[in-house]
Parts: sequence; C-alpha cells; structure tokens
Amino acid sequence: MIIAFIAPVVTYVLVFASGTTHVIYALLPVIAEVSRKGNVRPERPLSISVIAGFHGNIASPISAATVAMLGLFVAKGLSLPVLLSITIPATFIGVLIGALSVAWRGKKLDDDPEYQDRLAKGVVKPPESLPEFKEASLKRARGSMLLFLVGIVAVVIIGMFPQLRPMHEVVNRDGLTDSDQVSMGMAIMIVMMAVAGLTMILFKASPEATLKGTIMRSGLTAIISILGVSWLGSSFFEGNRNYVVAQVSSLVQHYPIAFAAGMFLLSTLLFSQAATVSLLMPVGLALGLPVHSLVGFYPASNGLFFLPTYGTVLAAVSFDETGTTQIGKYCLTTASCDRVW
Repeated sequence: MIIAFIAPVVTYVLVFASGTTHVIYALLPVIAEVSRKGNVRPERPLSISVIAGFHGNIASPISAATVAMLGLFVAKGLSLPVLLSITIPATFIGVLIGALSVAWRGKKLDDDPEYQDRLAKGVVKPPESLPEFKEASLKRARGSMLLFLVGIVAVVIIGMFPQLRPMHEVVNRDGLTDSDQVSMGMAIMIVMMAVAGLTMILFKASPEATLKGTIMRSGLTAIISILGVSWLGSSFFEGNRNYVVAQVSSLVQHYPIAFAAGMFLLSTLLFSQAATVSLLMPVGLALGLPVHSLVGFYPASNGLFFLPTYGTVLAAVSFDETGTTQIGKYCLTTASCDRVW
C-alpha cells in the first residue's frame, strides 16, 4: 500500500529536479511491476504518479513553464523565490491529497475480474517470486542498479544545468547555418540508451531477455499509443488554434474569474504548460487582473492529464498489464471503452 505514496513523491521530486515530465517514462514500468508483485492494484500508484509529474513540472524552477512565468512577471516584481514559495507547497500538498484519494481505489488484484480473466486466459503471467541472487549474479544486479541510478542523476544534472547539453549546427531552409541545442527530451533518450548499452556490456544483461520482457512489450505498445493519439490531438488543435484561443480570450474578458478554467481547458489542448502560460497570461495582464491572482491561477495550466492524449497518460495505461489502469468509463469513440486503451 505504501507504494501509492512513495511512487508519486519520487516522481514529483525527479520531475522537479529535471524540469521535464519525460523523465517518468523510466519510472512507470518499475511502478507497475513493483505494484503487481506486491499485490497492489497498479492503478493506484500509476494514476497519481502521472499527475504528480505534471505538478512537479509546475513547481520546478528550471521547467519551461516556470521560465515563461518569470519572463512575463519579473517586471511586475515577481521573483523566483516568491513563485516557488507558492507553487511548491500547493503542488506537493495536492500530490499527497491525490495519493490519499487513490490509495484504496478499486478492488484488490485478487478480486479484480479483469485481472483474473487475463490470468485465466494466459494473457498475463502470474507474478513470479523474486529470484535469489548470489555471488556474481548479485554483483551484476547491484552494478546494474547503480548504473541506472547514475543515469537518473545525470538526467537531473542536465536538467539543472542546460548548458551541459551540446550545441550543434543545422542548415535552415534558406541554406544558412544556425546553431541549435540538443533538446531535454533527446538528452534523456541519449543518456538512457547509453545506460542500457553499458548495462549489457559491463554487467552481462541479456538483449534477448530484454526484448522478451513484459516491460519491453508494454513500452512498444505505449510508443504506438503516444504517436497515434498524441499526433491526432495535436493535429486537431493546430488546425483550430486561432478559434480556440479567441474563444478562451473572449470568455476571460467577460468573466475574469473564469481565467483559471480557461487555462485548464487550453492546456488540455496545447499539451504544454509553458505554451499555455505564454498564450493566456499576457491576456490576463492586459485585462488588468492582479498579479497575485494570476500567480495563483498558474497551477491551473496543469490540465494535460484531462484528455486521453498526453504521452505519459497513455504510457501509464500501456505499462499496466493487469488492466486496472484505464482512461475512463466513457470514451469518445464508437468502439468499446473496455478495450480501447
């Protein structure tokens, strides 16, 4: 049961330190497997961990959303310590309350009909007892774990010090050479791929066993879901961007108190907290809304989890082989919601 609290806190801290939610892709399969082997319904820690990642990004001093906030409000006297003194307590307390709300959610795995049906049909294998490592195997296991932790620390350091990400030259459409920097998402993939390769070389991890593992299969499913559904949602918004932004701005002009709702709604379509801040916060300033109110509304840009289109949401569903983690009961599709995700 304690994993329902440990998982979101670890996720929050990791995203807070790295400044990006993409880092939780390494945690989600671990949370799912540990939960199942501990006979804990994976839906509980997975669902709140995804939301904890979004909250950690809001509170992070190095996230793009926080940088965008400071860029807009620094002239109004808002400093980073003041902003963090509001966002950190608000988001962290919210994560703890959220963990309480899901800690006892749903039936136990032993009583869950979906999971028991998958076990009976052989879709999912019963959780195996933890192997006993001795001598050389124990050393390799410990070395692999330490190497993984080194990779996580490297990601955090790269997030805290963006200048460590290498620069490279690209040729634009005019034939001119521009300088660009490796994105944070790409840097995470480079580090984790390097860690995986070193694990195989130094600690004799089996590539064949890796490909046949449940985490690899779930990860491939998650990639397909992320590419398909996220691109669909992004295409819809980009095709209607001007209309959506105009309607939200009009609503705020007539009902300033609806600003927070507008931010939440827009973030669900933009898939980006930073983009939401950049688009709507200037509208709030133009309307003359108080700075303290706008800062209080800032966490409302955290609605990325509301629609089943964001990558980490889809990944959490895909990594849970028990079938307990689902998008919801009602889906905007003609197919059966029980098997959509």
